[in-house]
Amino acid sequence: MKLALLSDIHSNRQALDACLQHARNQGAEHFALLGDLVGYGAHPAYVVQQAMELAAAGHSVIGGNHDAFAVHPPVGADKGATSIAAQGAVWTHEQLSPQERDFLAQLPLTAEVGGVLLVHASADAPESWRYVDNEVVAAQCLEAAAQHPGVQHVFCGHVHLQTLYYRGAGRGLMRFTPMAGVAVPVPPHRQWVATVGSVGQPRDGDPRAMYALLDTDHWQLRFERVPYAVSEAAAAILATRGALPAHFAHRLEAGR
Repeated sequence: MKLALLSDIHSNRQALDACLQHARNQGAEHFALLGDLVGYGAHPAYVVQQAMELAAAGHSVIGGNHDAFAVHPPVGADKGATSIAAQGAVWTHEQLSPQERDFLAQLPLTAEVGGVLLVHASADAPESWRYVDNEVVAAQCLEAAAQHPGVQHVFCGHVHLQTLYYRGAGRGLMRFTPMAGVAVPVPPHRQWVATVGSVGQPRDGDPRAMYALLDTDHWQLRFERVPYAVSEAAAAILATRGALPAHFAHRLEAGR
């Protein structure tokens, strides 16, 4: 099976469409959305509708912190209520229908498909939204995954970077920075944790969208970078006339 792993779409319609089409062209048979469908971008309802259609067709969708934020945005004296992220969450909440908000509210925090574990943040405490951004957290993530019989691979989002960790001959984990479009063998006799990057908000200085494609027949993983209409996505944010901070648009263009 070819499994397309997409995370941190962040209401970016243009990036999502480009990644879905790219994955289909590569023969993807199952799609997994790893959370943060919304937040930052200008098309939350469109992205949620796409996720709902994929879920109805049997594909995998899990929730992220920005999805929870959009369902219950902080207001008044709530912690973080004055942040620009909260400003974006309030606007996103208002763009979503009750049905779309209910869909986000009911998303699970983990899922298993094809013998792999899917989670937005670290598997050891998914609800705490810990970033898998170093070997220590990656090891804790793998230890939690060991509670799932037969699981040797964990795929995460949240970090907005593409990184692969694996356990070698010793107890420690090795960190590997992949090259886009180059298949990496990920045999199941070892344990693996990957952060698949962000479809809609890359943070490595490259504005191209990110996702990953796993071939479970041959156990090969390919991290992809996909060009999309960044200027259109940024213009859509600016068209909200300040309802979404202009900073969100500038980040898209800079890939930061």
